[in-house]
Amino acid sequence: MMILISRKISMPPFVYGIIACSLLFICTWIDTVSVMKETRINKYLAERGVASRREADRLIQQGNVLINGKRAELGSVVRSKDRVEVDGELLDTREQKIYIALNKPVGYITTTDVSKTDNVLSLVDLPERLYPIGRLDVATSGLLLLTNDGEFANKIMHPKYGHEKEYEVTTDRPLTAGEQAALRNGVRLKEGMTRMARVRSLGASKIQIAIKEGKNRQVRRMLSVLGHRVTKLKRVRIGSVALGSLPSGHWRLLKPKEVKSLQALNQTAKIS
Repeated sequence: MMILISRKISMPPFVYGIIACSLLFICTWIDTVSVMKETRINKYLAERGVASRREADRLIQQGNVLINGKRAELGSVVRSKDRVEVDGELLDTREQKIYIALNKPVGYITTTDVSKTDNVLSLVDLPERLYPIGRLDVATSGLLLLTNDGEFANKIMHPKYGHEKEYEVTTDRPLTAGEQAALRNGVRLKEGMTRMARVRSLGASKIQIAIKEGKNRQVRRMLSVLGHRVTKLKRVRIGSVALGSLPSGHWRLLKPKEVKSLQALNQTAKIS
């Protein structure tokens, strides 16, 4: 049996002073760390799936964002205990993450600006604030992902994570074998050479091309370099998520295994 003996320990007064100062320092340090944990408002909104950073800047400039009841400015920072409102709604940081596949029709604009007619968000009847992952231009149809998960969206868009995007392309005239080889090996755009692509023929004037980049209007510009005009462009796959038989203008929630597959690739930062 173990017997515990308690006795009063006598210490010089200066030791008590050192202990008191140490405790005060620790408490002050904890409070300081809590206060110093700051995030720029546009990044804060993007991470919570409210909007991309560019769209967040627009919302801030329009006066639609409040921090603790005061109008936010570009460059404002948010601390952990701050209250942030967007369009009069208090942000809930515990908001459920949503991942959607939409079959975007030709003629719809990829934007979060709901004042624009025929914006893609008008096709999704959900109360959550969503925004598109990347964009498809007005004349392009097909698979577009939408979410309220800002970190997830940023990684899908960043080329270093290697999310392959596949398109069906119809051109004004057939591509030769040499032109298809040029697409596979990369063509020179104003930003430089494109990465290697996977290309296969689907018919006389139709090809399937898969790329791991996201330059503005990249597929159209790649074909233009070779002297071809794209008459129809449709995205049919992003990573493991395929458009399948989803009707034009309709949407569906991503399956858990699809989300996990994209998230797994987000962790690898694969470059090819």
